[in-house]
Amino acid sequence: MGHFHCCSYSEMSSTPLSFIFFFYLLISSSSSLLSFSSGAGFNLTTIAFDDGYNPLFGDFNLVRSPDGRSVRLLLDVSSGSGFISSSMYEYGFFSAKIKLPSDYTAGVVVALYASNGDVFEKNHDELDIEFLGNVEGKPWRFQTNLYGNGSTSRGREERYRLWFDPSKEFHRYSILWTAKNIIFYVDEVPIREVVRSDEMGGDYPTKPMSIYATIWDASSWATNGGKIKVNYDYAPFTADFKELVLEGCPMDPIQEYPDFTTCKEKDAWLETRNFAVLTPKRRSAMRKFRQHYMYYSCCYDVWRYPVKLPDCVIDPIEKARFNDTGRLRFSGSHKKQAKIAKARRKKKQRAASDERTDV
Repeated sequence: MGHFHCCSYSEMSSTPLSFIFFFYLLISSSSSLLSFSSGAGFNLTTIAFDDGYNPLFGDFNLVRSPDGRSVRLLLDVSSGSGFISSSMYEYGFFSAKIKLPSDYTAGVVVALYASNGDVFEKNHDELDIEFLGNVEGKPWRFQTNLYGNGSTSRGREERYRLWFDPSKEFHRYSILWTAKNIIFYVDEVPIREVVRSDEMGGDYPTKPMSIYATIWDASSWATNGGKIKVNYDYAPFTADFKELVLEGCPMDPIQEYPDFTTCKEKDAWLETRNFAVLTPKRRSAMRKFRQHYMYYSCCYDVWRYPVKLPDCVIDPIEKARFNDTGRLRFSGSHKKQAKIAKARRKKKQRAASDERTDV
């Protein structure tokens, strides 16, 4: 990092304390972001929009850049918009740099996902990254989810906050899908891994999927459970996509006798790539992210799932933060939660001490 020059001692002495405090927070925040570094960067091959995608809906609200390598999706009172990959893929790495709409975006959902719902209506597979709208001044929230073989009643949602404002600049969001595991990434930080097991059975996505990107009105559920709706006074809402990546084996999903051997070489190549290897440093970054920014997990939601889902790996440290609904025990920041927990422990200790004194 380069040197940052602020001011001289004489300048500091006349500087309001509020500015000094703000500067301290800025430096502290930068340090906390650096702690999420996950190692060497991905070596990715990007494509032009027309080389891998087609408009899906709202064509008049889909705007290509002059060089054809990026695209803007708009939502206004008339329609949302979206695009879809030209091929369906049997496993792969799907990624884009995205900048989300700014200001008031409650009820607006921007999504990057893989699905075959158009082909397999009753037993579709799906992998989702969905941004759930935002009230200005509040942290952005998003979720990951997956279905296999139409298992929508066993959706595997996790919800998170971000450590940055995704409407200010581009960040990369990625899905790795192999025969062995699924990894969701924000930039180069893995935030979730689902490992395939025999117990999952058909709940693990296995059929070829298309890749989608969409922006749409999800007022009924996206922000605060649907309590805050889309306000079209702020329209049009815009989401920008660039540096698109489609790495996978194209396959016809309805071929009567599909030749799965044709994809083995591509699958083996994918599994050797940098983004497919969770090094100790990446696992540490994933653990930090989940401890600080995950606020809901289906794996700790015993109301929905009295019997633990077979792909859930229960982390005792994570579990201690969640109640039976799969949500955080305490609202507010991670530090605030720790302070509340500490205060409660001290209160119990004092009560126990008083009881012993009475005895």
